[in-house]
Amino acid sequence: MRQAKKRIRFIRSIHLRMFLLLMLVGVIPLYIVSTIMVYSSSQNQIQTRMAELQYQSVALISELEERDYMSNMSQPVVTAEIEQLARFFRGRIILVDSNYRICKDTYYMGEGKYNISEEVITCFAGTNTSRYDAEGEYLELTLPINNGQEEIVGVFVITASTETIRAVEEQLQYQGMVALIIAVMLIAAVSLFLSARLVRPFKKVVRAIDESSQDSVGSDIQVDDCVETQRIAQAYNRTLARLRTLDESRQQFVSNVSHELKTPITSIRVLADSLIDQENVPVELYREFMTDISAEIDRESQIIEDLLTLVRMDKANTELNISQVNINDMMEAILKRLRPLAMKRNVELVLESFRPVLADADEVKLSLAVTNLVENAIKYNVDNGWVRVSLNADHQFFYIKVADSGIGIPEADWDHIFERFYRVDKARSRATGGTGLGLAITKSIISLHHGAIRVHSVEGEGTTFTVRIPRTYRKQEVDL
Repeated sequence: MRQAKKRIRFIRSIHLRMFLLLMLVGVIPLYIVSTIMVYSSSQNQIQTRMAELQYQSVALISELEERDYMSNMSQPVVTAEIEQLARFFRGRIILVDSNYRICKDTYYMGEGKYNISEEVITCFAGTNTSRYDAEGEYLELTLPINNGQEEIVGVFVITASTETIRAVEEQLQYQGMVALIIAVMLIAAVSLFLSARLVRPFKKVVRAIDESSQDSVGSDIQVDDCVETQRIAQAYNRTLARLRTLDESRQQFVSNVSHELKTPITSIRVLADSLIDQENVPVELYREFMTDISAEIDRESQIIEDLLTLVRMDKANTELNISQVNINDMMEAILKRLRPLAMKRNVELVLESFRPVLADADEVKLSLAVTNLVENAIKYNVDNGWVRVSLNADHQFFYIKVADSGIGIPEADWDHIFERFYRVDKARSRATGGTGLGLAITKSIISLHHGAIRVHSVEGEGTTFTVRIPRTYRKQEVDL
């Protein structure tokens, strides 16, 4: 099983693919060049043979015409030359008269017979013909024979064997194959060496990552052998940095959750122990302690509820219950619920709606986000202060602005206030009953709506939160 897995890994490896690619790049052009060279050599020999055949034939035909051989074939010297030329080319010569009758055949097989082949007929019409029969391994040439009045009186047909050319071609093919095999072996060795060299940087990357993974938090790697491995190392280091940040955030989150959940329980225990240790506790003191215990229980419940809300928001498949919402009515309902809280501190709570706004939204979640912003504006305000909430829109977005006259937020904390459990003033936050999760929940909800939130604040003068959300919800839209 292990051997089979290794075999499969090797087959799928880039090492094998690069080896095969180098082999193909080296062997295919070599094979094509070898084939072309053998073919070109063969064609050159055929053309040379045909040119020589035509030259010798024209010379002999000139003598035939001078001696008027077609009218008087009883000329031993000319007949001998014809037979000698046929033997020289290891072929056959046929003379055809004007009646298409074979009057001379060096094979002595066709004399007296008729030859009405296409080549002969074409030649009597005044056109020479030549052809190469690769299967029969011979060349054929037809030339006209004229008399003194330039009249065609016969046709000279000669065939020449190409066995020698074929033999030379086969020899070249054999030599080319031997050379190709040797070249393939050399290319295979070079390809194996080069492919091993080319994948070596990637193996170094794997080894560096393996060594890095042995560390609990991982360590950066550096492989600068080539641009690709350098980019892989940089991408790994960036991913590792994000993982470290997430790990630190997780540890900090766990620490904060443990602390936040433990604090109300500790207070409850202290109050309960105080009641247990005292005898004949006055009713007034008993009621005061029980009121404090009830408040701590409410605080613990609120922390747990906020944590559960964040967990639900963090799920990748979080679904929004999108419907068309009258944002003006939603804002009025939120301020109506929070107005008693504002009246306790004599904080003026004002809503300014510049135009009617209808938008696609999850009303429950969006209402929670806006409630958190307005409630914080009231809690972290000064007595006799003000909170102004405004609603506006254009053709694409609607805008919610929550401004207050409160204590303000230092600029150094602006980038952190949306982190979980982050508090600008921890003592004051706990005094107001905050869990440190409200703004994190708010930002998560706004992000789910593909919106954005910004903060601007001046210490001692107040804070302004601005929310922008698309009026039309698109599920695949990129988060802003």
